[in-house]
Amino acid sequence: MNKGIKPERVPTLTPDTLSKTVFYQSDGISRQGPHHSTFHINRIETVRQSLQFPMLPHRKTVVDFILVTHGSMVRRKGLTSYTVPTNTFFLLPAHQISFDEWMSEDIQGYYCHFDANLLTRRWQKQDLENEFLFLSFSGNPLVSIDKERLRDIVFLLNRLEAEYLKDHNAAVDIFRIYLLALFFELKQTAPVAASTIPDQADTAAQRLTQQYKNALAEFVYEKQNVSDYAEMLHISPNHLNKCVRTITGQSARELLDEMILLEAKVLLSQTTLSIGEIAYQIGRQDPSNFGRFFKTKTGMTPRAYQQID
Repeated sequence: MNKGIKPERVPTLTPDTLSKTVFYQSDGISRQGPHHSTFHINRIETVRQSLQFPMLPHRKTVVDFILVTHGSMVRRKGLTSYTVPTNTFFLLPAHQISFDEWMSEDIQGYYCHFDANLLTRRWQKQDLENEFLFLSFSGNPLVSIDKERLRDIVFLLNRLEAEYLKDHNAAVDIFRIYLLALFFELKQTAPVAASTIPDQADTAAQRLTQQYKNALAEFVYEKQNVSDYAEMLHISPNHLNKCVRTITGQSARELLDEMILLEAKVLLSQTTLSIGEIAYQIGRQDPSNFGRFFKTKTGMTPRAYQQID
């Protein structure tokens, strides 16, 4: 945790700033290859002992995925927490707020990230997300793999790892070829893993709720009222609230407060900003109002939370 930086938002991490958390083995040996800013892959088990949970919320400038081949973990995408069991992928688009909540001691598998431009040389970004829904901001990040297909997928990941760890600079095109082969394999499996929605009305509510969550992640600092998001989505606040409650069991205001609280926690724990500055940053210009909001939601004052190690 770096107390010397003052991000105005949840930190956005580049491959270079990620290097101390996922690219080093517990013995301190770097696992970075020459292309780590464009593409990186490592075995989870080689870094597990050096990781501490829960990790702090952040955004990455790269797309990433994890395949768990043994053990399990809990990972958050936006406002939703997912359990990732054995033989399951978790795929995360760039700039989505996320963090890892927990990981079993015996976990095995692969972590990989890559610059989206590595694949968009063939497709526009929207075309890529349409082709592989699990790479979209609103897509289901979980893809379960059966044992027969797992062998082929692990082979592709092993080839990616071998090319990445070569002493000489591997051609970037080889990463693109293997990644595309991997994602076409996942595409054949992904529909089976998708959650089923009872009827068309719930499907519409699910889609609208996800759009609302996406908007919260992007505009939470600028927009503090549910009505602002309803206007953005071209619906009434009442309709937005009804859809969100149907899908999540929470009101639209509760989800907005949850996102504001998440941003506040990060600023309190990761920066040297004063409580007054943080209150202003998240749209509560009166520090006493922010203090009441924070204590109501967490049972702690902002000052007490800030002092947690």
